[in-house]
Amino acid sequence: MSQHRQCSGRRRFTAADPSYLQAAVSAAQWRAAEQAALALRAHFAAARFAAEVSYGVLLVPDPERLDTSRPLDARIREGQLGVATEDVFDPRLPTVRRGVSGRDWNLVVSVVSHAGPACGSYFDVARATAAFQVAGRDVRALMTRQVWGARVLQAGRDVPDCERNERWTFTLFAGEALCEGLAESGTVLKGKVRFRLGKPDRGIGSARVAPAIAVE
Repeated sequence: MSQHRQCSGRRRFTAADPSYLQAAVSAAQWRAAEQAALALRAHFAAARFAAEVSYGVLLVPDPERLDTSRPLDARIREGQLGVATEDVFDPRLPTVRRGVSGRDWNLVVSVVSHAGPACGSYFDVARATAAFQVAGRDVRALMTRQVWGARVLQAGRDVPDCERNERWTFTLFAGEALCEGLAESGTVLKGKVRFRLGKPDRGIGSARVAPAIAVE
């Protein structure tokens, strides 16, 4: 990820290279991240497709410097998808930045595999509060456009929720409010990263979630 220096902001955006991580992330934080990944894996072990899901660390950039909840430069997508292509972004989506911020790169433990577990529709996830409490956290809070965008960026060419994978999936952003009665989700389809709106009652197997825990 060290090549992604494009940003907006008042100071230089630090590349997430090994020297930065060594200075910025303590041993206690790495231990906390490992425990969070184990807790997520155990908690969702009975979910549909759980055997295909891996949990690990995502580096989520401060949105003031690199906003992964919005379309990224086509040149970045060229490195990922093989062609310089604009992201597809539904114009009805809100512009408010949400979730993780504060550091240049923020540690979040979440799904790092091609797809997360299937837990039903947006409505199913939104209504099942007790089922999404892990280690004292509501892991729906970071099921957001920002965190998914960071996951896609960090994946490089091995992009999640893509039709080129063994299964095509899309990730529901259950941490985002409904927009005009529709649920936000993200996928990579027909060579484009897509931030979409769809029916909130779609509980098909392709609908996945990405439970997440921020490491402070």
